[in-house]
Amino acid sequence: MKVLVAMSGGVDSSVAAALLREAGHEVVGATLKLWGGVSDSGCCSVADVDDARRVAQTLGIDHHVFNYTEEFENHVVTPFVEGHARGESPNPCIECNRHIKFDLFFERAQRLGFDAVATGHHAQVEWRGGEPLLTRGADNAKDQSYVLGYLQRDQLRNLLLPIGAMDKSAVRAHAERVGLRTWDKPDSQDVCFIEASRGREVFLRSRISLSSADLVDRTSGDVVGRTEAAELMTVGQRRGVLPGRDGEKRFVARVDLARRRVEVGRLEDVMVTSLRLDESSLTFARAPLDPGTPLWAQWSAHGQPRRATLRREGEWSLELEELARPVAAGQTVVFYSWGDPTVVEGAALVTR
Repeated sequence: MKVLVAMSGGVDSSVAAALLREAGHEVVGATLKLWGGVSDSGCCSVADVDDARRVAQTLGIDHHVFNYTEEFENHVVTPFVEGHARGESPNPCIECNRHIKFDLFFERAQRLGFDAVATGHHAQVEWRGGEPLLTRGADNAKDQSYVLGYLQRDQLRNLLLPIGAMDKSAVRAHAERVGLRTWDKPDSQDVCFIEASRGREVFLRSRISLSSADLVDRTSGDVVGRTEAAELMTVGQRRGVLPGRDGEKRFVARVDLARRRVEVGRLEDVMVTSLRLDESSLTFARAPLDPGTPLWAQWSAHGQPRRATLRREGEWSLELEELARPVAAGQTVVFYSWGDPTVVEGAALVTR
């Protein structure tokens, strides 16, 4: 089989390429140049490209660099900035996977005559009843099925995830055994287009004007503080929120940029029983789920799945079985099968 491997310069994609090579496939590596600006973190640095190239040399496979900087700006960076300008909290890594790695990259692989695409994600494609299913990776601590929640059945048919059945220690051990320079390289943790040394606020201020706003206790209506960058406040966050006169911690409940106010409250005052879903973003991996379908829902990369029921009463929503912290508009919620919580059934954006 002729396989195009997306090589980020990290240990996971390095081992994915190595395993496919060892299995006898015709393997070619490709690194995506996504960000044209300064980067000192994430997976877009010059050092990452060099690491991928050197790994390809060690494996004896061809390596290419595909330039998607314009598409990355249009599909990932600009929506990230615009989302914050609306008081939302977008997830750029999910949008990068959705629009770049599993859209443009897939299309290019097909045009170049490849039979399949492979990545180093900690997730699995399982075939059941002749159909592919996206399932959680074997290493629960590193599982990345959440960030792949938008993948469709047609994409899964031509996707290989070679390390999905391995835990991280086994991945690193294999990389060291075959002499890959990335075997002990730290995992990427940050948004690649934001310099870790400067942070999100500096980046956003270079693109948009940030607004000051009052911090208002949602129970008493009292002004309890002030922020100079309301666009940076995320629903559910605690850090940076002043405690009340009782000394209890406060959490962000709502960001209202139009009125220049951020509502905050004690944890028990901000908990929610449902999440509203953006219908235009609702995607199902196999067949559409009917309203009333019970499922497991996860809304952060390393969060715990929660029992929920899909509802549609004029608009789509998730009814939660237990109280949960509020979830910011712009975040993605991924659905897992009620009968098998390892199987991804779809995804949607949370809206206000």
